[in-house]
Amino acid sequence: QVQLVESGGGLVQPGGSLILPCAASGSILSIYAMGWYRQAPGKQRELVAAITSDGRTNYADSVKGRFTISRDNAKNTVLLQMNTLKPEDAGVYYCNAHWRVDYWGKGTLVTVSS
Repeated sequence: QVQLVESGGGLVQPGGSLILPCAASGSILSIYAMGWYRQAPGKQRELVAAITSDGRTNYADSVKGRFTISRDNAKNTVLLQMNTLKPEDAGVYYCNAHWRVDYWGKGTLVTVSS
């Protein structure tokens, strides 16, 4: 069983940056593939970035070159560094852990607006 808690969301102007931490507890994070998903109002949840247990990363085309996912297994933390934010990046961001089953956090809201 894994518990995930996201933080770091908030209001940011277009072009700005945010870091979203995801703190995991209840299990050894290192065995899990981790990901960040987002859901905008009226849209389906979509994968933003993912990182495997051995550190390989994958990004949605819309965020490549702007977002960076990283993990610190010793601290049981996954970070999403978001730069050059656009209004279309807004939504609720969810942390995901996957190993046989999926675990989800409750999400953190990111608003990109001037």
